[in-house]
Amino acid sequence: MKILITGANGMLGRTLRQELADETLVATDIETDITQAPVIDDAIAQHKPDAVIHCAAFTAVDRCETERAVAFAINAVGSCNVALSCARHRARLIAISTDYVFDGNSPHPYTEQDTATGGKTVYGQSKFAGEELIRGHCPDHIIARTAWLYGPGGPSSVHTMLNLASKSSAAIKVVNDQRGNPTSTLALARHIRILLRHPDIRGTVHLTCEDSATWYEFAREIFRLKRIAQDVIPVTTAEYPRPAPRPANSQLEKAALKAHRLPPMPDWRDALAEFLAKI
Repeated sequence: MKILITGANGMLGRTLRQELADETLVATDIETDITQAPVIDDAIAQHKPDAVIHCAAFTAVDRCETERAVAFAINAVGSCNVALSCARHRARLIAISTDYVFDGNSPHPYTEQDTATGGKTVYGQSKFAGEELIRGHCPDHIIARTAWLYGPGGPSSVHTMLNLASKSSAAIKVVNDQRGNPTSTLALARHIRILLRHPDIRGTVHLTCEDSATWYEFAREIFRLKRIAQDVIPVTTAEYPRPAPRPANSQLEKAALKAHRLPPMPDWRDALAEFLAKI
């Protein structure tokens, strides 16, 4: 299978390049500007991939609040350009999206059938706009929503926690009232490979690790697994304000995986243990 990856030098893109190394890969990054329709179309027309994994995105959540035009140009218009080109050249599209398309107010995990609106952030709104444009322009697509990603090379919350612990013995304050599914790019890349092998599957699929944690619980498990005696203090979101409001509930239910009888994602603790053993 020939696979073109946008954003191939990002954290997920790098993991995909390792996971799919036995395929014919076309790795694109800044040299293929998805905001310029002719550029991405020329790349897809030239390489004629069987599938495109669209990872390229503006993911700096707080910067999106002040750089709205850039966020929509990359996450919405750029995704539209990729979708149009995939449809034109008959390439299957797997586009990576986010939990931020939900507002985070639900008391339950979000399923693929729950209504998304773009949430409360420019990042979420721009990613949701990209989702809608993909749905409208490329019938042969999968929108793979994920959340709380960490992976080899970072940057990620795991790397941040380990760096903080290495620099000081002081207690680390970590938010304890936001709940989500910590997800390893290693686990995510393996499930993207599974989806590539099922051409009959289309639509939205949630791909996050099983079970949930708060950021505080996640940090505690990082230090436990690394056997680091680090004092961690739980705090509230209100005590740690950010320019972009964080969803209180980022949990994603994997209903589509179950409906298609595909293997479940691993428990987040097991995925974290595997990742930490590798670094």
